[in-house]
Amino acid sequence: MMQEMSPDLIRTFAALSDPVRMATIARLAEGPAAVGELAEPFSLSPAGFSKHLQVLQAAGLVTKKLDGRRHICSLQPEPLKAAYDWLGFYQNFWSGTLDHLEAFLESDQGNQDSDKKTGL
Repeated sequence: MMQEMSPDLIRTFAALSDPVRMATIARLAEGPAAVGELAEPFSLSPAGFSKHLQVLQAAGLVTKKLDGRRHICSLQPEPLKAAYDWLGFYQNFWSGTLDHLEAFLESDQGNQDSDKKTGL
């Protein structure tokens, strides 16, 4: 059964598909930060980094508020929870698949041991 992907979930995964945005989310998981702080590790122009923030904001992952002259960004974890829940379905799939593979390999190993004893 294929799981339904809402437009919000698609935006979340699209926003997370870029290393700069993933690193920005990881940094914001530690707490709010100014845009300049967030941009610092990247060799991007301010306008280039601003485009990444816009994608994160459009996906609902980041909010930005003005504090004097500084723009402070905060992580909004709700879209990440939705992505986590969606991926949970596939975690169950892979766990079952790996369990089947393990059982197959164990039975195949048993067959090989039996073949060695009988000289086949």
